[in-house]
This record gives sequence, C-alpha cells and structure tokens, in this order.
Amino acid sequence: MSDNLSELISTPLLPLRPDWQSPAHKRAAEHARALHAEDPDKYWEWVGRQQRWQRPWSTLREGELGDFTYYAGGSINVADNCVDRWAEDPRTRDKPAIIWEGEPGDSRTVTYAELADEVGRLAAGLSAVGVRRGDVVAIYLPNTVEAFVAVHACNRIGAIYTILFSGFSEEAVRSRLEQAEPKAVVVADASYRRGREVPLLDTLRAARASLPQQPVTIVLDRTGNARALTADETGYAELLAAQVEPAPMAEMDPNEPAFLIFTSGTSARPKGVVHSVAGFLVGTWANVRWQVGPEDDDVYWVAADVGWLTFPIQAVVGGLANGMTIVCYEGALDAPTPDRFYRICEKYGVTKLLAAPTVLRMLRGLGDALNDAHPLPQLELVTVQGEPLDSETFTWTNLHLGGGVPVVNAYGQTETGSTWTYPIHGVDSLKAGSVGTPVPGHTCAVVDDAGREVPAGVKGNLVITRPLPTLARSVWRDPARYTETYFTRFPGWYATSDEAVVDADGHLWVLGRSDDVINIAAHRISTMEIEEVVGSVAGVLEAAVVGIPDATRGTVPVAFVRLAAAAPADTVETIIAAAPGQLGKYVQLADVFVVDQLPRTRTGKTMRRLLRDVAAEGRTSGDTSAVEDLAVLEQIVTVVRDSKRKAEENK
Repeated sequence: MSDNLSELISTPLLPLRPDWQSPAHKRAAEHARALHAEDPDKYWEWVGRQQRWQRPWSTLREGELGDFTYYAGGSINVADNCVDRWAEDPRTRDKPAIIWEGEPGDSRTVTYAELADEVGRLAAGLSAVGVRRGDVVAIYLPNTVEAFVAVHACNRIGAIYTILFSGFSEEAVRSRLEQAEPKAVVVADASYRRGREVPLLDTLRAARASLPQQPVTIVLDRTGNARALTADETGYAELLAAQVEPAPMAEMDPNEPAFLIFTSGTSARPKGVVHSVAGFLVGTWANVRWQVGPEDDDVYWVAADVGWLTFPIQAVVGGLANGMTIVCYEGALDAPTPDRFYRICEKYGVTKLLAAPTVLRMLRGLGDALNDAHPLPQLELVTVQGEPLDSETFTWTNLHLGGGVPVVNAYGQTETGSTWTYPIHGVDSLKAGSVGTPVPGHTCAVVDDAGREVPAGVKGNLVITRPLPTLARSVWRDPARYTETYFTRFPGWYATSDEAVVDADGHLWVLGRSDDVINIAAHRISTMEIEEVVGSVAGVLEAAVVGIPDATRGTVPVAFVRLAAAAPADTVETIIAAAPGQLGKYVQLADVFVVDQLPRTRTGKTMRRLLRDVAAEGRTSGDTSAVEDLAVLEQIVTVVRDSKRKAEENK
C-alpha cells in the first residue's frame, strides 16, 4: 500500500456534534443492527413489516446470490406504499409530497392526496390506451411532477417502467426503445436546460421512426406551446381528464419486475438491469431511513436527474415511501445565475440535501463570498453518492455549507438498487472520504484476485457476500449476461468490479472501478489515490485521473484539471511534482491537461471512461449518450490533440 493511501485511510474519525445527533434514530439503528447481528434476514423481515402488504408473505427468502427471492407468497403494490398509504391518512393527506420548480421559475406544490388522484387517473389512462400488467412503459421526462406520477401509475397497474434520461440523443433513445419494446411512452414536448429548450418530442419521433412496433405516445405540454400531435399521440392532460375512476390497485408478486434501467458502458449497447417490486421498495425505504433520517418537518431536495437511479431511490420511491416532502428542480443548479442552488434552498426551506460530489465541488468553486451570503440556517444534512468524494470538498462542506453540516458519503451501484454502506445519519461518526460501514442487511468482503479475504489496510476487490432484496435480479431478456457479468469471477458472491480497502476503524474506502486501478511498471495504484494528491494542490478546483497504455511502463496516469482563476502560474508544474513526491517516483504523470469543464452526466458524475478514451486515442469510443454537454467533450478533445501536437513539434 502506498504511503499516501495509508495516510488517507488513517484520517481521524469526526465525532458528531451534539446538535447533529439523534437519540431516537440511534435507538432505531441499534435495534436494526441487533437484528442484523442475529441474522441479516431477520433485519429484512423487520423492514418488510414496515410496509403495507395486500397479502402477507409465506417465505422470507429462498435461494442464494445469482438466483433468489424475497417475501414469496405475498402481494404488495409500490404505489400503494408510496402514495395511497399517505393520502388515506388524515395526518398526511394534505402534506406536500412534491415541491417542484422549473428552470424558468414556474413552480407547483402537490399534496399526497393530489398525487394519489393524478396517479390513479394516469394509471387508468395507461390502461385505456392498452397498457397491461407486464407491459413496458418508457418515461422520457425531465424532472417534473409528472415523472413521479408516471412511475407510480405504472406501479399501480403492474406495468414495467424504464426511465430514459432527458438528455439522451436520438440514437440513445432508439437503442433503449429497441431493447425495451415499450407499449407506451410518456414524453414532454420539451424541457428547459440553461435557458434553452431541449426538444424531447422531436427526438422521440425521430428515434421511434424505425421501430417495427410504434408505441402509444402520451405527450406532456411542458412549454405551453400546444404542439400538434400525430395520430398515435395523445395529450397527457386530455388523457387524465377523460378518466372518471382511478385504475384498480394491482396485487403484485414481490419478485415480479418493477422496472428496467439501462446502464451505459464501453459497448455501444447498454444492458437493461431488472429490479423487483418489493425488493426495490424495501431497499429504498431502508436506504432513505438510515442515510437521510426522515423527520416529519423535513424538506428533502434530491438534486439529481430522474434519469439517474439515485432519483427513484431517494425521491420517487424511497423518499415517498417514508412520507417525505421532496423538492424537485428541473434545470441546471447554476442557471440562470450562480446563486440558483442557494436560492432554491432558501425559498423552500430545504433541511436535507442529496447530490453528487461534483455539486459540492461546484459550490466550493463558486467561492466563499457567495456561500457566506446564503447561510442556509435550516440545512441539517448533506449526503452524496455516485462518485468518490475528495477530502478537501468534504472538509469545505462540513465547515462552511449551511454554517457547517454533517456530510454522509454513501456508496452503491445501479445493480444494488440503493446505497448500502455509509455512516448512519445522526448516529455514526464521519470520516472524510470514506463510505462508512455497511448498514444492516448488507455484508461484504474485500478479497484478492483468488477470492481470499485481505486484512485491513490492504486493497482488494469488493464483493457482496449475501443476498439482499434490492439487488438486481436479471438483465432484460439476457439472464446469461447477468450471471456472467456479476457472479462468475467470484462464484457465490456478487462482484462489484470496484476496488476497496477497509481501514483500522472498519470504515470502507471504495477506490474506484477495478479497471481504474492501474499498473505502473508492476506497481498497482488506484487513480483515486493520485486524484487525492492532485486535488490537494493549491489552485486546483477539480481533478480526474485516468490511466492510459504505455509501451515502456504498461500504464501511465494522466490528469485533467480545472483551475481556479487565481491559481498560481506554476500550478501544472506543482501538480507534476506532487504525484511522485507524495506517492513514489514511479507515479509520474504523463500529462496534465487544463480544461474549462469535465464531461459529466446531467447529475454531475464525471465520466472518467470518456477521459481515458480521449487521453489514449484522441477521441471517444463507446456510449456517450449520458454526457450532458457534448461541446465540453469536444473542447477536451481539442485540448488533448493540441497538447500532443505541440509535444511532437518540440521533439
């Protein structure tokens, strides 16, 4: 282990301040952990009993990783638990379920009773246009109230939904429609992003043109432009108005497919991961319970895009299953002015916030003066997930945002259906950069390539060692790919394909994808370790490090950095000297590319895979459909090509 990693994971524990602690939550967590210690399935039994069942289950769990079921024999409905359960309760029926704001400034607040009414009518509308239980419905919407409604309308009647990221290109939409073969698509005419309209309906029309079967298209008039609809299209508002009664609540088998989510990767054809009805419900309910610690008066802003699974986990299903009030914002967090994030927090009294770490780096980069002008006294928690959180950003947030708030750093994957290791909010001590310890119901190990568990302080492969309800159950129409991808490398365990290390306090550090662990002249090192060093250099706002092939050393690291306006003139030279100085002489950066922005998904996750392509080949390959702004990628390609051309000229 490098000295830098040893120093990183030796970061001291940060005990919670008294005002960050929750005695009631601590008692609940102690109960959950006691159940887990006895048997993790006893914990999942307890979680299951917190939901409303139409028929109780007869068998808690059958099978092992790769082929298992939970709650067999029971029946349950996700919409019933997330919407109707609260709408029927006099104490919560008039509680705001969703507080929505569009980028232009329009807004809408929907109570649980109002949400139940709209869900029931859209569910009836879907039935009226021919959608049946088990049919697929594609949801191609921006962050709107109607995205929540569409998901739960599908849940209500037992349709399988798949959410298409509203920034997808025509080809990305077509690829997913071809695989999913939806009976219907719910789409907005357009969405707003950084002051411009994104033409979703036009993109869908072009994408579906070559499909052998044309889906029924339900069009939400987001912009008010009243677009003319074709024969196979119907207006969202008109469809709802035509429904007199809500659709009946389907009684769903707990292990039936609830939805598909397509993961992007190095191939051009993403795979559709299948999540189950009860598994996703109970897992996300528990996820929000421990990561966020819901209180009756919370206003929870999930500052993510509905197309990123984090949003259904934390907002659409997990948040509503806990009866929370969710803030949903359509646009960019710094548009039309840099203070947009702060103004939303102030306007709606946000008490808890979830975002990608990049959002916090953006706020840090905007400067302390802006932060100081918006103290956000009601903010009680910031929680992040989706990519590694560097210690500098953790510390800045912990000390400055909202006057200083706890930062819960969580880890999970699309396939795990929730985050599953993090410090429980209000209970556990924090540690800058770590993802805490596995929460109840989850067990893992860090193993070497032969599957032998490694001791604390030694890097290895992160695996999950027991079934959990929220784990994906298959790959859509390709079960063999499911087994091959996740269960062949370490038979009997689920392979995350991430590298990790456990420190002396039992905290887990996820170091990045196994293919982000590079081998430099026979020395293995994670790119996260190098990023931590580069990011700590004065003047560096953000860094992303990737490994590229090298004929002599096997692999060499290169860094892409964003610099502050006041960064010293010799910052690049300082970066180049810092890596070998702190990590060892073998860690010599082959290049440092200074860029204006890094390529991100709409929710702020940095797309390191694309940076690796550009650094190695001068172009991108594979799937670029999740990139928010392709112009950023084009600018980076230009920077890399110019740098390499100058290097050739100087030889």
